Amino acid sequence: AKDVVFNALTNGKHVVTANKALIADCLSEIERHVSSVNEGKAMSESIQFNYEAAVCGGIPIISSLQSDYPGDDISMIAGIINGCTNFMLTGMDRDGLTYDESLAEASKLGYAEADPTLDVGGFDARSKLKIMMRLAYGIDIDEKNIPCRGIQELTSVDYDYAKKLGGTIKLLGVADKVGDKVSGFVSPCYVSYSDSLSNVNDATNAVEISSSNLQRTTYIGQGAGRFPTANSCVNDIAAIAKGDKTAAPFNPEQDVKYVQKYESVFYLRLKYTDALGITRQCGEVCEKHGVSIHSILQNPVTSKNNAAFVIVTEKVSNTALKKVVAELEDLDWVQGPAFWMPVLRPDWA
Repeated sequence: AKDVVFNALTNGKHVVTANKALIADCLSEIERHVSSVNEGKAMSESIQFNYEAAVCGGIPIISSLQSDYPGDDISMIAGIINGCTNFMLTGMDRDGLTYDESLAEASKLGYAEADPTLDVGGFDARSKLKIMMRLAYGIDIDEKNIPCRGIQELTSVDYDYAKKLGGTIKLLGVADKVGDKVSGFVSPCYVSYSDSLSNVNDATNAVEISSSNLQRTTYIGQGAGRFPTANSCVNDIAAIAKGDKTAAPFNPEQDVKYVQKYESVFYLRLKYTDALGITRQCGEVCEKHGVSIHSILQNPVTSKNNAAFVIVTEKVSNTALKKVVAELEDLDWVQGPAFWMPVLRPDWA
């Protein structure tokens, strides 16, 4: 695919593509190559590289980021940007399906590939997030440096607790800018029912952009499937045929720095066997690493082999939370790996 795209550009052919993996992997090379083939040309003669269909299918998020925000300052992007996983999580939440049952249903309806790893592991969403971060913040990040966690560890217990907290769980791609530092991650996130993203269900995609001038703007629609994707491709072709031109496929670089450390309220679920001093030990470990506890939740225990409780933290760094998780997992009463995820809004409660 790379050879086809680069050879076409070299030979003066416009390119329209939906290949997000290629763009995410070769973004800087594509940018340099387009700049090279257009060097010395008038705008009207420039070769175009259009890729609206590469991110969120039929939602015009690429053209919006290219043209609607150059005079604005984007502080946050939060998006449901993978249709397969949103379909699966809707089934787990609304219909009480297990992870395996929801995956089987997604496969049956054609939302999941034969090997669903790119979807359920969050990697497809990570590729899309990288592209949006380049457009929003002018920063080109090695995709592997964006923290990425999929939905494989989610269970019905997590949805029980999410409902108790007044919300649901969505796989989100999130990027955040604070000062001159930009962070990003892909992860399941707790989303309050009062949040518009909580109501985006099935295979629908949504991207929310928070900015200084426009505040919160949400783009919602069909993010996958042959017709939404084809619609974006045809629109790109039509734009070229009409003579619509963009000076460059990616917005100019900005003086910002990418960091893997970010702050959030966190949800932490621990499976356990009953013992004395559990609450005390949790408090001591959290205090040791500077993590303040907002609340501890425990549903009635119906099976001693599947007992779990949840800690919700105050706003802390992901690095501090990871230290807490690692130390708690070493305690005798903790059964198996802990599960943790960010809470989308710091003012969630």
